Amino acid sequence: METTKVAILGASGYTGMELVRLLLVHPAAQITAATSRTHAGRRLDEVFPRFAGLAGSGLAFVEPDMDEVAASGATVAFLALPHGTAAQYAAALLDRGLRVIDLSADFRLREPSVYEEFYGEPHPTPGLLSTAVYGLPEIYPEAITSARLIASPGCYPTSILLPLLPLLREGLVDPATIVANSLSGVSGAGRKADLGLLFAECNESVRAYGIPRHRHLSEIEQELSAAAGKKVTITFIPHLIPVNNGICTTTTATLKGDFANVEHALRSTYENSTFVRLLGQGACPDTKNVTRTNFVDIGWNHDERTGRLLLLSAEDNLGKGAAGQAVQSFNIMTGLPDVTGLGTV
Repeated sequence: METTKVAILGASGYTGMELVRLLLVHPAAQITAATSRTHAGRRLDEVFPRFAGLAGSGLAFVEPDMDEVAASGATVAFLALPHGTAAQYAAALLDRGLRVIDLSADFRLREPSVYEEFYGEPHPTPGLLSTAVYGLPEIYPEAITSARLIASPGCYPTSILLPLLPLLREGLVDPATIVANSLSGVSGAGRKADLGLLFAECNESVRAYGIPRHRHLSEIEQELSAAAGKKVTITFIPHLIPVNNGICTTTTATLKGDFANVEHALRSTYENSTFVRLLGQGACPDTKNVTRTNFVDIGWNHDERTGRLLLLSAEDNLGKGAAGQAVQSFNIMTGLPDVTGLGTV
């Protein structure tokens, strides 16, 4: 199996650490550069002792110098960086001939005006937006294969889009009635010092946040609108829950047509998908069954009293919602089976 040399920018955050974990043991990837301003000069296994003894764990973090990253021989770069920061590095790496998988929000939106509306600042490199491929492997596999720049979806959008997209395409739900409620583990907020994320603040407590317009709404509505063939606006309410990893999402909408068509649409869309597990009618996915994996579990039901469809999903926000999904795209773009390096349960 041919090995691809890869770089990870922002390798010391939670998502970056998960990328390191997956790529150190990936049979067709070799990490040749890992950047971190905080830990430059220190070894991966020094910062993350859990990786000690793994081949490649002696690699030292470097400053985010794109010439040095390119000189490492990497041909694919993963960007686990904040929005607004990733775009400039992506442009520099593309200029140096690397292919880029960006895990920030910088290239997920097609319209610069929408980026500015939701992220509060002009897009750093608007000319690149039209070249980016939205990296949802189950929906856009052909485009991912030849992409030079992949915009890996956010964790919340993945949990909402995968159950909904097949149904919107088939006209099985009323788009105007969609409401999504999501609950996420604390690691989704990133590896940073923040009073609201301290153990004593989060433990034994649940709270909503980011309402009424969480930033992920922008890409959710963009992709739902594309599937529906018209503008879709939804209500999205994210919550913080006292666990490290995992997202549980419940989406409701008014059903249109026969309830049996819901299962048919989901199964026909995902029958050949490695990582979408359809649990069936009445099933309620549990985050403990998907954490530390790249799986997303989906169940569905029908509330006959209200005429509303209930869609339920669970995923790991650092796995299928971030690093795992990015590696899945890496596999596709390098001609590997998408399960490569991701098959653990």
